[in-house]
Amino acid sequence: MTFSIVGFDPKTGELGIAVQSKFIGVGSVVPWAKAGVGAVATQALANPAYGPDGLELMEEGKTAQEAIDILISKDEGRSERQVGMVDANGNAATYTGEDCLYWAGGRAGKHYAAQGNILVNEQTVEAMAETFEKSNGSLAERLLQALDAGQAAGGDKRGMQSAAIYIVKEKGGYAEANDRFIDLRVDDHPDPIKELIRIYNLHQLYFGTTKEENILTIDGEVRHNIEKHLHRLGFLENSSVDNEQLHKALTSFIHIENFEERELEKGKIDKEVLDFLINK
Repeated sequence: MTFSIVGFDPKTGELGIAVQSKFIGVGSVVPWAKAGVGAVATQALANPAYGPDGLELMEEGKTAQEAIDILISKDEGRSERQVGMVDANGNAATYTGEDCLYWAGGRAGKHYAAQGNILVNEQTVEAMAETFEKSNGSLAERLLQALDAGQAAGGDKRGMQSAAIYIVKEKGGYAEANDRFIDLRVDDHPDPIKELIRIYNLHQLYFGTTKEENILTIDGEVRHNIEKHLHRLGFLENSSVDNEQLHKALTSFIHIENFEERELEKGKIDKEVLDFLINK
C-alpha cells in the first residue's frame, strides 16, 4: 500500500527517497540513505533491516542490484517484500516479491528506481519513472514531481495518508554536522503529497540562499510595503519610521521567523522574505 522512488544526482552527489502510503508515518519505516553510499526504500510487508543492511552492503562496494540479491537470498519472507535501491555510482535496482498484493511492481532506470504495491494501476509507477527522467531541478524537486505524478496517475488503491522525502548529502545537515540534507514528513493528512510539497517549499524559504535577482533595495514601494506590514504585525508602532527604526524592526522580524540565512546588508531585502512578510 505504498509507492516510492529512490534517486541519485551525479552533479551534487545527493541521494534520496520520496514516498507516499495509506499508512501512518511512512517516513519512519520506508526511507533509508547514507551520503556517499546509497538510498533504500523498503516496503510492502516491509523488512526494516533492508535499510541498514542494504546500506552496509553498498558501503562495502556492492551495487544496488547485488545488495538486493543478497538481502532477498537470506530472507524467507522475500515473496512479500518490495525494495528499491540506488548506489552512489547511480546504479539502481528494484525488486517486487511474487506475493505482493496487486497491482505491484517497479521500474529501474538511469539513477532511479520507482516501485509500488496495492496500486490502482501500473501507470502509477510508469508516471513516476517518466516524470523523473524528464524533469529538471534539484533531486528533491524531481522526486517530489515524480511522486505527485504517481498519485495523479492512480496512486495507492487504498488512498492517501502519509508522505515523506529524505535526501542525504555530505555535510548537508544543519551546521554541516551530518548528512541529513532534507528530512521532511507528513504523518497523517488527507492530501499528504501536496502538504509535503508545501512544507518543502517552506524548507527552501528558510534554508535556501538568496538569489542575486531577488536582492531588493529598500526604497519606494518596497519600503512602503515593509513599513505597512511590519506595522500590521506589531513590529512597528507607526507605519512611517526612519531608517534605523525600520532596520531594527525588520531585523527583529527576520530573526523571529528564522530567516537568518536570507538576512542581507542594511538597506536590502530578499524578495522571498518580503513576499512572506506581505502574505503572513
